[in-house]
Amino acid sequence: MHVKYMDLPRQFEDGTIVARVMEEFKRCQFVLGPQVAEFERRFARVCGATHALGLNSGTDALFLALRALGVRGGDEVITAPNSFVATAGAIVMTGATPVFVDVDAEYLMDPVGLADAVTSRTRAVIPVHLNGNPADMRAIGAVAARRGLHVIEDCAQAVGAVVDGKVAGSIGAAGAFSLFPLKNLGVAGDGGMLTTSSGELADRVRLLRHHGLRNRDECETWGYNSRLDTIQAIVADAVLDTLERLTEARIKNAAFYDAALADLAPDVVVPPRRTGVRQVFHLYVVQAESRDRLREFLEARGVETKIHYPIPIHLQKAAQGLGYKRGAFPVCEAQSERIVSLPVHEYLTEGERQYVVERIREFYGR
Repeated sequence: MHVKYMDLPRQFEDGTIVARVMEEFKRCQFVLGPQVAEFERRFARVCGATHALGLNSGTDALFLALRALGVRGGDEVITAPNSFVATAGAIVMTGATPVFVDVDAEYLMDPVGLADAVTSRTRAVIPVHLNGNPADMRAIGAVAARRGLHVIEDCAQAVGAVVDGKVAGSIGAAGAFSLFPLKNLGVAGDGGMLTTSSGELADRVRLLRHHGLRNRDECETWGYNSRLDTIQAIVADAVLDTLERLTEARIKNAAFYDAALADLAPDVVVPPRRTGVRQVFHLYVVQAESRDRLREFLEARGVETKIHYPIPIHLQKAAQGLGYKRGAFPVCEAQSERIVSLPVHEYLTEGERQYVVERIREFYGR
């Protein structure tokens, strides 16, 4: 059996999305067409936010949120070292310095470490809702409130996730989402969204994404070119129609793995669960003994897996100037040597799930 890690073509095979896109070629309103505004309206409602703004990428959503909140050179922004590099990259693009804190057993920012990392230069904190699991926003928000910090949620992997009754992207000053094709709500290229309930922040980002133009002829501030294409908004709006169904499918697949692999601990450690949290499982990440040999064993038997992410950000070549060395964040570093992402996508069949589990159990002789 061949179990794909993802099955992107399935999203387009019935022709519905392609037909909607082809209709746009009769109108040719490719930039900020009416479909962008409609998708923004619907996305804001899903996220429990007042405003949602379509952008070129999730990276730009982080960057423009930081810029709109006044983060600049000389400032520090705290985040986690086990995210995709774009989280730190967006901070660097503002001229600010990324400061990392270690993570907990759920791969999420440790609020205690956050409190210890705040300095007089800290302006903001970016907790990452990694794998579709929201960070402890109550504890992080309490630290931020005490120290006067902006909170920007990195929701790139967490559309539809919920913590303490609040939807990801509605808790901090802003939420930054990726619409990259591999995400739960993905488009046919790059795309991103920024959510906020601040009218002032929304207005500022709306200017920044469109060259600072208030209208066609008046430039109010120096800005950027970071608009969500109309065609991508059409794709995103169609996928949004199916978001709840695909999310529930991923949650169901994750629950199956939880039960089927639980007795393999400590060889295999399934994702921790907290009460009051809805994980949406963009990724299903386990920690596995002999991780690399397990991956080779599974690949030889047709099971595709991934590692997100094998090299923590603070150990990347690009981060050398920040001064971190191996051992700086022991929890993150230890996890990076054991983590592996199993197929959890919405098209996974019951037989495929069972096959994955059987092969893992075979590897460990259990």
